[in-house]
Amino acid sequence: LSLQALPEGAGAAGGSTGRAGAAPRPHPGLLAPPLQAPAGAELWVWFQPTVTDVDKAWKELSNILSGIFCASLNFIDSTNTVTPTASFRPLGLANGTDHHLLRYAVLPREVVCTENLTPWKKLLPCGSKAGLAVLLKAERLFHSSYHSQAVHIRPVCRDASCLAVSWELRQTLTVVFDTFSSGQGKKDWSLFKMFSRTLTDACPLASESKVYVDISPKNKEKELLEVTPTPTSVLEAVVQGDKRTYAVYDLLSPSLFNTSRSLNVQLKWKRPQESSELPTPILHAHRYVSGYGLQTGEISTLVYNTHPYRAFPVVLLETVPWYLRLYVHTLTIITKGKENKPSYIHYQPAQDRRRPHLLEMLIQLPANSVTKITIQFERALLKWTEYPPDPNHGFYVSSSVLSALVPSVIAMKDVNVEQSPLFTSLFPSSDGSSYFVRLYTEPLLVNLPTPDFSMPYNVICLTCTVVAVCYGSFYNLLTRTFHVEEPSRGGLAKRLANVIRKLRGVPPL
Repeated sequence: LSLQALPEGAGAAGGSTGRAGAAPRPHPGLLAPPLQAPAGAELWVWFQPTVTDVDKAWKELSNILSGIFCASLNFIDSTNTVTPTASFRPLGLANGTDHHLLRYAVLPREVVCTENLTPWKKLLPCGSKAGLAVLLKAERLFHSSYHSQAVHIRPVCRDASCLAVSWELRQTLTVVFDTFSSGQGKKDWSLFKMFSRTLTDACPLASESKVYVDISPKNKEKELLEVTPTPTSVLEAVVQGDKRTYAVYDLLSPSLFNTSRSLNVQLKWKRPQESSELPTPILHAHRYVSGYGLQTGEISTLVYNTHPYRAFPVVLLETVPWYLRLYVHTLTIITKGKENKPSYIHYQPAQDRRRPHLLEMLIQLPANSVTKITIQFERALLKWTEYPPDPNHGFYVSSSVLSALVPSVIAMKDVNVEQSPLFTSLFPSSDGSSYFVRLYTEPLLVNLPTPDFSMPYNVICLTCTVVAVCYGSFYNLLTRTFHVEEPSRGGLAKRLANVIRKLRGVPPL
């Protein structure tokens, strides 16, 4: 479990979680999170070759994980499941080549909530009772600008000789706090301000427990940051192609805690910092839907390569629901005003109410360029029973996935994994000239032709009224009993009336 604090005023805590999910994505100019996640819930699995029925195992696994993490993963079915051919390579020692053993699905409407955080914390050896997990206070974590949870399981070597294989469970939690707006315009922060708690001790079962604070100065000549208390050590590492300086706090060090047995890491600026533009990642993307009317439309994806002199390929994965019928012949890829033909393309058309569209492409991104990918679609007319309870809100299209080995701008050296922050080993690269990036775009919200659902309501009300009136009348006629009452002898009024009628010569009543 690790903690990263950003000197720009936003803190990101890396730790453990239940499932992949995200709140609204931060601006591309912010420092990219160590492990990115799409909006919603994502699940991808490589099955063992011994599995005979992959689809059956996929369905059982999604239901099991849904129960473990209190998520809606049970809504994963064939309509939102695809089998990528180039994306999502196996992690760890697995070397899968048969892509038919891979399954990938996204639920873009799923939202991370407290009920997902609670079972996630139970997977930790000490839960939330000791170690860095004591900072995981739900009301503080979810009152943030960005929140993401993930769980990765992969086979790893048990020892240096790799004679035995173990399974590694890596839990990751990423949170971004906007301390600038909550601190009256000040960028100073502390653990207590962000989490309303401080660190007391390390988890007794942990062999390593450290806090990393990013103190990389923007101006190399002047040191503007000050962290308290004094860190155990200072480490320089290369993270995502950028040299970073970290103040390291080792919770297992007995000299770290003060007499109150409380550690409250604080970062202060020695003087007010002038506003400056945030760094832009080398690879970032933006996607939107255009068009007018409720018949046709167009999905556009902008992929940016801001590297000044290096070009590199990127694998783009698009998953589009079946009710948006893609016109593949309208697919265009434009870079610097010229057509950019992909070197690899795989398309699996959708089947109505059975499977979604799958589009994978390998695209070369020139240096300092913007690549625009567009494809047109036509909206289908659903059955009235297939609309959700809020049909006018729209239908979600899951995020696009971009995978690439991004070249580094600076000269990188071999990183010592034993001393580097935990998140540098999430996706290690074979050499020091590039680093792996998996990037997710924002999801799309598309409106479909929606019938007037007030008409069935009016028809039901009118029909029920007519049926009630008619049925009530017929029921009364069929069940009511009619009988003739015998005239009874009247009282004083009747006798007085008969006397008057007799005097007038009228027959009595």
